[in-house]
Amino acid sequence: MRETQLKTILDGGRYFEGPRWHDGRLWFVDCMARTLLSVSPAGEVTEHAGIADDTPCGLGVLPDGDIVVLTMSRKRLLRFADGKLSLYADLSQLATGTIDDMIVDGQGRAYVGDLGFNLPPPEGRGAVGRIILVTPDGSARVVADGLRFPNGIAVSSDHRRLVVAEMDGACLADYDIEADGGLRLRGRLGRMSDPDGICLDREGSVWVASFTEDAFIRIGRDGEECERIAVAGRRALACALGGADRRTLFCLSAATSFEELRKGKSSSRIDVIEVETPGDGYP
Repeated sequence: MRETQLKTILDGGRYFEGPRWHDGRLWFVDCMARTLLSVSPAGEVTEHAGIADDTPCGLGVLPDGDIVVLTMSRKRLLRFADGKLSLYADLSQLATGTIDDMIVDGQGRAYVGDLGFNLPPPEGRGAVGRIILVTPDGSARVVADGLRFPNGIAVSSDHRRLVVAEMDGACLADYDIEADGGLRLRGRLGRMSDPDGICLDREGSVWVASFTEDAFIRIGRDGEECERIAVAGRRALACALGGADRRTLFCLSAATSFEELRKGKSSSRIDVIEVETPGDGYP
């Protein structure tokens, strides 16, 4: 287990989510402050936009470099280009619940997690989560269901594999991606408490932010834990591999709890640590 090698590059936010490495910077949102931000490896932060009418969460990067921001309750994807936000996709008629995380692959396809219920989570909610695919032509359809609170999503660089963190399921759902973007469940991997944001590396392992284990955990293709980076006393929220060689693991965490979140109490930061295996795919 590693912790002492972590280096803080940004502190004092409220609730950071959706980290994506793009154009030499880490892009992310502050859900509670409702802002779209980016930070350099040296910690120089830029606020790009505010989302006044909803809570941002997932992010994606289109092939042309524009950013797509997911907003949770109004179930929209917004495109950030030329310093402005505009509607990219409206999923309010298709999503059955709050939408949470998302990823955009190298072909411009957005995979969006639909919880199947509205937050805060109801009791006895079951496996009602889905994945919605939004294609570059604007069409949208459900490509996976039966998920227990789909959270972080990652796609491999060859566009053949998609992994989803199932927060209620305490595991990772592993899918094959079909030629038309559809998903076929391969199986489920690992056991961890409350998995949140994830990313892939070149060995096919998955880095997982485990919210209630206060750690970032690397899970191998066989489902076994390979490595663990602790953030003692903090909730692990999301992670992404970036930097010049994609060996910098950006670790987003918060000093909070489920109870404190309901009261709007949280303090978030971003730490970095160098890892041996570089990142792969999206994010």
